[in-house]
Amino acid sequence: MNIGKPPRHLSVIRHCISSAQLVAEDELELNIENIGPKSPANEKSVFLPIFRSGSCSDKGPKQYMEDEHLCIDNLLEHLGEVANFPSPGAFYGVFDGHGGSDAASFIRKNILKFIIEDSHFPTCVEKAIRSAFVNADRAFADTCYLDSSSGTTALTALIFGRIMLIANVGDCRAVLGKRGRAIELSRDHKPNCTSERIRIENLGGIIYDGYLNGQLSVARALGDWHMKDPKGSACPLSAEPELQETILTEEDEFLIIGCDGLWDVMSSQGAVTIARKELMLHNDPERCSRELVREALRRNTCDNLTVIIVCFSPDPPPRIEIAKSRVPRSISAESLNFLKGVLNSNV
Repeated sequence: MNIGKPPRHLSVIRHCISSAQLVAEDELELNIENIGPKSPANEKSVFLPIFRSGSCSDKGPKQYMEDEHLCIDNLLEHLGEVANFPSPGAFYGVFDGHGGSDAASFIRKNILKFIIEDSHFPTCVEKAIRSAFVNADRAFADTCYLDSSSGTTALTALIFGRIMLIANVGDCRAVLGKRGRAIELSRDHKPNCTSERIRIENLGGIIYDGYLNGQLSVARALGDWHMKDPKGSACPLSAEPELQETILTEEDEFLIIGCDGLWDVMSSQGAVTIARKELMLHNDPERCSRELVREALRRNTCDNLTVIIVCFSPDPPPRIEIAKSRVPRSISAESLNFLKGVLNSNV
């Protein structure tokens, strides 16, 4: 397990980040309002995450494995001396291929290079990421020895110190574990999603039985050039990512990145609950990712499986203390007799 060293300082990064926030799933198994500890009142926290990750992949019930993934806990160590690289950080990605593994493999190998070599990096990281996804997609189309009709979804997490940028194309998902609560940091790009449906239909596409142009179960993907217009033209199948920025705090314990083979059979909150319980037992992100994959297999997923767990602290998640309510929760004898009467009348 490679444990990245915490950065000693953070260089100033001027981000061009959208203020739009994605809605988190509100499926909770705990009374979140009463759990602690709370965030410090002073937002200028000295918290600096330490990145350590684990991953697991399985082809599941499918004949072939088309997923790819990438885990880099220490970018400076991985890349060496790179000009204009702003500060220590980490990079992770899951790439769910379809129609073969060529697109997923190409994007995994090249997406980070396209980001850091973009002219907008590092002064405007959001623009650099957007450009990198589109340019990597076009470069894949120009690679004659690969099958350009294969495609892939892509979800990446680029982290500088406390700043985490999630970029998503397709239906992989990133979920933050925040003191037991699941916070979704990406939106699944399904053709039936209202905003995606509007975009697709405005560009002349159709949705048939939940499939884009009757062929693809996602509304955004890299590759699939048999479904795209000439390079530079807008088309229903988009390669442009949606981005979400998060400032990590002490309450942010771990990140789950998974392909749709996981999310088809498990809710975001369910995955966070399982992952947190595992990390409290053994504090090993790789064992934790294996357990999520095993659980998805037990639930009869129909797809390839890839899961990455990224922890932001060397310590396991703390036990959650639920504050005791001052209001008695016991039912009165009068109310109990009333309920018995209602139940008896319905027999």
